[in-house]
Amino acid sequence: MSVGDADAHATRSSRAGLIWLAVAVAVPLALLTVLRWQPALDVEWHNNPAHFWLVLAAAAVASVLGYNVSAASRRRQDSRLFMVSLAFLAGAGFLGLHALATPGVLVGPNAGFELATPVGLVVGSLFAAASAIEFTPETSQRIMARARSILAALVALMVIWLVISLAEIPPLDAAVPEEALDGWQLGFAAVGVLGYGLGSWGYWRLYRRRGAPIVLAFAVAFALLAVSLIVLAFAANWRVSWWEWHVLMLVAFGLIAVAARREWYQERFSALYLEKTLEGTTEASVLFADLESFTPYSERTDAAEVRRMLDAYFSRVIPRMRELGGDVHQLIGDAVMVVFNKHGDQPDHAHLAARAGLAFQEAAGEISAAHPDWPRFRVGINSGEIASGIVGDRGHRKHDVIGDTVNLAARLESQAPVGGVLIGEGTRAALPDGAEVEELAPMAIKGKADPVAAYVLHHLPE
Repeated sequence: MSVGDADAHATRSSRAGLIWLAVAVAVPLALLTVLRWQPALDVEWHNNPAHFWLVLAAAAVASVLGYNVSAASRRRQDSRLFMVSLAFLAGAGFLGLHALATPGVLVGPNAGFELATPVGLVVGSLFAAASAIEFTPETSQRIMARARSILAALVALMVIWLVISLAEIPPLDAAVPEEALDGWQLGFAAVGVLGYGLGSWGYWRLYRRRGAPIVLAFAVAFALLAVSLIVLAFAANWRVSWWEWHVLMLVAFGLIAVAARREWYQERFSALYLEKTLEGTTEASVLFADLESFTPYSERTDAAEVRRMLDAYFSRVIPRMRELGGDVHQLIGDAVMVVFNKHGDQPDHAHLAARAGLAFQEAAGEISAAHPDWPRFRVGINSGEIASGIVGDRGHRKHDVIGDTVNLAARLESQAPVGGVLIGEGTRAALPDGAEVEELAPMAIKGKADPVAAYVLHHLPE
C-alpha cells in the first residue's frame, strides 16, 4: 500500500469511526427525547426478574473484562490497561449491588442499592478518563508500583458501600424519595458524563493514530456509558426510558467484549498500550539457557522420557528465575529466555541476571547429578539496550524483545561451558566488587565484525 493509499484509508477509517460515535450518542438521546415529548410512548413494563438478570449480565461482562484487562496490565506493567480494568471492575461491583435492589428478588430497594449504579458509573468514569492519558514511563511505573493498593481501595469502597446499605446506616438507611433521587442522579450524571466524555475523546484520538477497531470500540462504549447516565437522570422508573439506560450499559460492555474477542488472543489489548509498552527501549539484561547435545539425546530417547526430563528441569529453574525478578520471556523446546529490567524497574538488572544465572546452574546441577545421562545446561548473559514492543499485526502478534544485546546473549550461551555461565562485557562492568570472573580470550562471534570480550562467572558476593 502506497503512502497516499494509506492516508486515504486512514481518512476513511476516521470518518467511519466518527459516524459510529455520532450514532452511539444521537440514537439513545433521540429515543429519550421522543419518550419525554410523548409520555404515552413511555409505557410501563414492570418485570423484576428481567431487571435482575439484565443488570447481573452487565455486571458479569464488566467483571470478565476487568479481570482480563487487569491480567494484561500486570503482565505488561501498563498503567493505561490498569486504569481501564478499574473502570470495568468499579462498574461491575456497583452494578452487582444495584441488582440486589430488585424488589422481591434478593434484598429489596434501599438508598445504597438504588444509588449503586450511578455511583459505580461515576467512579468508573474517573478511571476511564485517567486511562485516556498518555502517562510518562516514570508516572506509569509509579502507578503500577501502587497497583495493589489502588485496587484494594476500590474493593474496600464497594465492601463499605455494601455493608452500610445492608445495615441501613444513615444516610443509606431508607429508600430515597423520587425527587431526591432525581437530584442525586443529575449530580452523578454531570460528573460521569464529563469523565466518560473525556475517556471517549481520548480513545477517539488514539483510534485516529492507530486505527485499531478495539480502540474505536472503547471510544464508542464510553460514549454509550456517558449517554446512559443522561438517560438515567431523566428516565421514569420501570418505563421504556428506564429500561433504556440498563440496555445501554449492557451494550457498552458487550461491545468491548466482542471487539476484544475478535483480536488475536496473544496481546489482545495491545492496541491500547501506552507508547512505551507498544514500542520502547530500555537498558536490560538477557539470560539464555539451553541443553548441550539436546538433539542427539532426543533422537535416542523415548519422547515421554524427554518430556519428563524437561519437566524436571523447568519445574525447578523457572520458579527460581521468577523469585530473582526475571521475566521468563519464552520457552522454546529446551531453551529458556529470561529478561531483567524489561519494564525499567530493576536498576541492578545485571547483578540480578548474574545471580539468576548461577542459581539456574545450581538448581539444574542438583537435578542432573541424580541423572548422569541427562544433558546439562549452558547459560549466557548480556546487558545493554533492548527494544521491546509488539511484533506482528492483527492476524498474529506478540510482545517481544529484540536488538544486538539479545542476539549477543544468545551467541554467548552457545559458547558457554557446559554447567557454566558466560557473561558479556556489559554485564561484567555492572557487577559489584568481589565478583569472581574468569576472562577468556576475545571470541569470534557470528555476525560481529570484531572479537567479543567474554567472562566465565564463578561467584558473586552475598
